Amino acid sequence: MPNALKHETSPYLLQHADNPVDWLPWGPEALERAQRSDKPILLSIGYSACHWCHVMAHESFEDEETATLMNELFVNVKVDREERPDLDRIYQMTQQLFTGRPGGWPLTVFLTPREQWPIFAGTYFPPTATYGLPAFRDVLKRIAEFYRSNRSDIDTTAGRLLEALEHSAAAGGDVEPDRRFRDSARRQLGEGFDAEAGGFGSAPKFPHPAELGLLLSMSKDDAAARRMTEFTLSAMASGGLFDHLGGGFFRYCVDAEWRIPHFEKMLYDNAALLGLYSEAFALSGNALFEGAAGATAGWLLEEMRDPGGAFYATLDADSEGHEGRYYVFAREEIEAALDDAEYAAAARYFGVDRPPNFEGRAWHLQPRSRTVAFGAAEAPVESARRKLLALRDQRVRPGRDEKILTAWNGLVIGNLAKAARYLGRPEFGLAATEAADFVREHLWRGRRLKASFKDKRARFTAYLDDYAFMAFGLTELMQWRFRSGDLGFAVEIVDSLLDHFTDPAGGFFFTADDHERLIHRPKPLADEAVPSGNGMAALALDTLGHLLGESRYLEAAAGAVRAAAPAIARHAEAHASLLRAMGRRLEPPEILIVRGARPELAEWRTRIDNGFNPDRLLFFIDDEIEDLPGLLAARKPESTTTAYLCKGTECLPPIRSFSELESRLDAG
Repeated sequence: MPNALKHETSPYLLQHADNPVDWLPWGPEALERAQRSDKPILLSIGYSACHWCHVMAHESFEDEETATLMNELFVNVKVDREERPDLDRIYQMTQQLFTGRPGGWPLTVFLTPREQWPIFAGTYFPPTATYGLPAFRDVLKRIAEFYRSNRSDIDTTAGRLLEALEHSAAAGGDVEPDRRFRDSARRQLGEGFDAEAGGFGSAPKFPHPAELGLLLSMSKDDAAARRMTEFTLSAMASGGLFDHLGGGFFRYCVDAEWRIPHFEKMLYDNAALLGLYSEAFALSGNALFEGAAGATAGWLLEEMRDPGGAFYATLDADSEGHEGRYYVFAREEIEAALDDAEYAAAARYFGVDRPPNFEGRAWHLQPRSRTVAFGAAEAPVESARRKLLALRDQRVRPGRDEKILTAWNGLVIGNLAKAARYLGRPEFGLAATEAADFVREHLWRGRRLKASFKDKRARFTAYLDDYAFMAFGLTELMQWRFRSGDLGFAVEIVDSLLDHFTDPAGGFFFTADDHERLIHRPKPLADEAVPSGNGMAALALDTLGHLLGESRYLEAAAGAVRAAAPAIARHAEAHASLLRAMGRRLEPPEILIVRGARPELAEWRTRIDNGFNPDRLLFFIDDEIEDLPGLLAARKPESTTTAYLCKGTECLPPIRSFSELESRLDAG
């Protein structure tokens, strides 16, 4: 019989609805049952594309004997970390405090029934003791006994953990934002750079788009930063992190050379990398970057787009119970699918004439050369690629999590808009526009955002990332094509953010002031798998503050940077998004607003918006758009195309000829 998860919308929770474990979703029923029974809570957090979540489910949660033990000793609660990032963030931090090691998924946490204080935390546990990990059933028995016999020790440990959590969210201090923070991050990233293979650190190797974006923003004045960025982007796009048949990037690589990935595909990774490759192409003109960006956007539109225009969350790493099965090929399959000329060319190009690169039996296809642009190989290779993609399309596909998450859609909207600008691909901007309209129609309720949409249900009170990432997406979308409705929506979003997430000491909490009361109210500052909500909020507020002349937004952005300054001083390289916001405080951006008739606007845009300039904000506003708010109200249509150029809060007189504007821009 199904358990209580059968009524949920999360594909991850529904995967567990037929487990013999008596799972409950997080909520009043689960918490009240734990209190009535005085049983500890076993909290299991994961997501649908998580490989080791599937492994632990098969080994333990589908096992009758293990399930009986879980049901006897615990109240078992299953959480989708993509729906409840608040719970995931809190208990990932406690896991790290318990173990001294990075967290991950599945996350397994044992909690007291009344206060939800952590008793013990870990990640994956095997069914039998192996790899230095205890057997899961042994863990269950030991934790249940420990809870019965050591209440005072649990209370003492929990008090220390809560104190550590509160310290992590402390804001402010006597440290002021300083250019030396940026220099420190640059030095630390240089020290961690892998000069042989690109990227940072060793295996497993993640793409780190926030850090690469920071380096790219330095590239005009720092040749070494540019080399690090472009070398890494080339290695990732031409290696195994990239899907050379269908487009898009995998989550990370298990080796240091970017050859074999963990095969899940995440919306947020591909959104961030799409924008990064688009900017790198605008800076360098490198066709490899253009191809990777175009193929990634194409994959997003082809594979991850809801009919309503928004974007789904993830693609699983597994199909038919095996990681990577959908993506890898045996030599015999390749030979059978291609003619002789195609096979000869493809074997050389993809290295199929060499030993297998995947588990000693198959090939994860990637160019032997690390310099060939996607889609620019010789004709037989391109023909072979199309045939192999068609063959792959006939296989059992990996599972797709069709939740629509507001935060991740905000990232896609902003970065599709960047791709539309820098690649000259208006279809990407139109897709971003449709996604923004979807969020406004389905996830904006009573001047508040919802976090998730699935099965025609908008659910969960939105988090800081939902507001910050959507505000970012709309400010980028307005730089591709200005719509007054997008500006109005962005203003409503940041006003709600300021009303409900502001810490009086500066910066923003992860949860709203009327959110469910949990053991801790996080205040995330560092970039993680997604950029920092505080950093993205500060950037969006700064953009809107300068665009509208709204000092309240500028002050809130400055407050977030000041509040984060002590954390940035300690670990500068971990705060790339906030460092970019800090750069806006130390050196205000250049804001260019052009008003005119549509044909002239298009001509001026073509001549101006043709390169990457991270310190310039561009808005081209059609003369037909009226009744604009704030400072924009003074940028009225005139008889000729007119440009308004400002540096921070200092503005030049209106500029009415392109030659004068060009000279002003050249003069800096």
